[in-house]
Amino acid sequence: MEEQEIGVVDHFFDKISVGMIKLSGELKVGDTIHIIGKQADFSQEVESMRIEFDNVDEAKEGDKVGIKVAESLHANDKVYKVIA
Repeated sequence: MEEQEIGVVDHFFDKISVGMIKLSGELKVGDTIHIIGKQADFSQEVESMRIEFDNVDEAKEGDKVGIKVAESLHANDKVYKVIA
């Protein structure tokens, strides 16, 4: 499977398991992402995203989105979109 880098983790809220991701590409609900960092290396489907306090179905380059994640993240972890 091919992967395209689409962002980097800006912040992680561990109590609610939400990663803030600064996007360098487009991302939609339903896309599969692969996150790689010093301690992270996992894939998951994007079930929902938020920009500020609004739920969104898609986001573009330059947006900072909050995504609920399955594992812990750290700042500067790379985020890739899996392309089938």
